Amino acid sequence: MTTPPAAGLPAPPPLSPHRDALFLDLDGTLAAIRPRPGEVAIDPPMRAALRAASAALSQRVAVVSGRALDDVARLVDMPDLCLAGIHGLDRRLATGELRRATPSAGLERARAELAALGRDEPRLFVEDKGLGIAVHFRLAPDLAAVAERRAREIAGRHGLLLQPGKMVFEIRDGGADKGSALRDFMAAPPFAGARPIFVGDDHTDEAGFAAAAALGGHGVLVGEPRATAAAHRLPDLAAVEAWLAAVGDAG
Repeated sequence: MTTPPAAGLPAPPPLSPHRDALFLDLDGTLAAIRPRPGEVAIDPPMRAALRAASAALSQRVAVVSGRALDDVARLVDMPDLCLAGIHGLDRRLATGELRRATPSAGLERARAELAALGRDEPRLFVEDKGLGIAVHFRLAPDLAAVAERRAREIAGRHGLLLQPGKMVFEIRDGGADKGSALRDFMAAPPFAGARPIFVGDDHTDEAGFAAAAALGGHGVLVGEPRATAAAHRLPDLAAVEAWLAAVGDAG
C-alpha cells in the first residue's frame, strides 16, 4: 500500500544502535545524482557519517543499488560493508563472499540491440552494467518516449524485465529486487533479528520500503513527497547525512 503525498510523512525517528538494521540506496540517497553515472561520488562528510553509522549499528548496514556491484564497491569504499548491486542480483555478504548471478541468453542478445540504440540516438546514454543495461535520457528528456518504447520492445522480445527509474529505463533479468535483497540480508548475521530500515529516493526503492515494513521496520523516502510505501521522509541528502551522523554520535 502506498501513502499519498498529501499525507505529509514525518521525519524518521533516530536509529537505535541496539535494534536497527539499515539499508541504503546510493544515487540520490548517499550521493547526488549527476548527468552521467560516472560523475557520481559520495562526498567525504557523507562517507564519514556512513562509517560512523555502520560502527554504531555493529555493521548492520548495507548499500542496495541498481549499479553494478563492482561500481558500488568502488564508490562506497568500505570493504567490511554489505552490498547489493543490480537490484540484488549481485551481493557481497558480511563474510566477504560474493554471490553473483549469471546473465541470461536473452540479456546477451539484448546487449547488441541496446548498443545499436545508443548509436542511433547519441543523446541517449546506454550504460552496460553486465547484469543489466540502462538507457539514460537525463541529457535528452525529449527522448523519454523513444527510450521507453525501444527499451520496452527489446525487453519484451527477449523475455527481460523493464525497470523504470529516475530518467532511466533499465533492462535486466528478473528474480531479484531491492526487497528481495533486504530479505536475503535479514536472514543471516549480522542483520537477523534486527528491525530493518530502508532509505531511498527512487521508485525502484519501493520494493525495499515494502519489505522493511513487512519485517517490522519501515521505509524512509528521500526527496520530494510522492505516493510511496515509506512511512517517513527526509527532504534531501543533507538531512540523510545528519540523520546518519546522529546515530554515529549516539553509538
